[in-house]
Amino acid sequence: MAITNSAPPGADHRADPEPPEGDQERDPERGQVGRRFDSPLALTMLLLLLVLLQGPLRRALSAPVMQSWTTVFVAVVVQALPFLVLGVLLSAAIAVFVPPSFFARALPSRPALAVPVAGMAGAVLPGCECASVPVAGALVRRGVTPAAALAFLLSAPAINPIVLTATAVAFPRDPEMVLARFVASLLVACVMGWLWQRLGRADWLRLPTHAPHDGESKGAAFWGSVRHDVMHAGGFLVLGAMAAATLKAVAPASWLRTAADNPVLAVLALSVLAVLLSICSEADAFVAASLSQFSLTARLAFLVVGPMIDLKLFAMQAGTFGRGFALRFAPATFALAVTVSVLTGTVLL
Repeated sequence: MAITNSAPPGADHRADPEPPEGDQERDPERGQVGRRFDSPLALTMLLLLLVLLQGPLRRALSAPVMQSWTTVFVAVVVQALPFLVLGVLLSAAIAVFVPPSFFARALPSRPALAVPVAGMAGAVLPGCECASVPVAGALVRRGVTPAAALAFLLSAPAINPIVLTATAVAFPRDPEMVLARFVASLLVACVMGWLWQRLGRADWLRLPTHAPHDGESKGAAFWGSVRHDVMHAGGFLVLGAMAAATLKAVAPASWLRTAADNPVLAVLALSVLAVLLSICSEADAFVAASLSQFSLTARLAFLVVGPMIDLKLFAMQAGTFGRGFALRFAPATFALAVTVSVLTGTVLL
């Protein structure tokens, strides 16, 4: 007996035909990909939303608390932005045009001496956190002792001329803050280098395999580095300015007084805040200066901790040297930076 096909006339066993293009976004169960929600459309919708809400927005922005918030936010961004751009340009130039072999030839062969020399090199070579990690990775890859490379990684974003100049501009009435930042940051960088030389193990450090701009022309690598760092550091600057403005304008004054009046709590609070905000070192002095209710020692801790360990640095260190390294290096750096900041602030501030 022949087996007949039970399908209705005109049907076949092929997959269901594609729905019309305009219907793709209406049937998610078919696994079809909807039409792309592109950025021009999103921008247009955002502008329309702002136009529709301009009345409530105008009333909200006219409130005294929002005027205070806007004043602090704009002041921090406007003061910090020139230093951030200059720092990004110089750090990109160093990362792209200065060969890592230069550092290998310039450093002493003895690790105990190479560590302070590498730390002092950060005082003359501008570089933000985003640039210091790949440069340190290149140093290790070219044969520089890891202890010296790590000292440079910590010192370059913290004591370079751009950062120290920005600190002097942000604290015109407290010039001793510049010296305190330089001394504390350099001391932390050198001590961490020596600790790694004595206690670090080779299996804790994953050696980088290649430079981030291998295969590109120097011009393309330079502008690519500039674009990346401006967007990356600029975004964190905006977040930092927003947080500082919120603390000044929104946070209850009693909370801030409680934290600021307790020396231990003030230092810990601003140290943790530096880790969370992840502000570029060329701009962090202006955020610290705006937190005027806190002591100079607490703000010094903010300036020393931030360029050495924050959320973005932890991710970059883990990606370059391995997660095992970052999980050991970051907590030790944080604890040492806080301790040295308190000691330095007690003596110099």
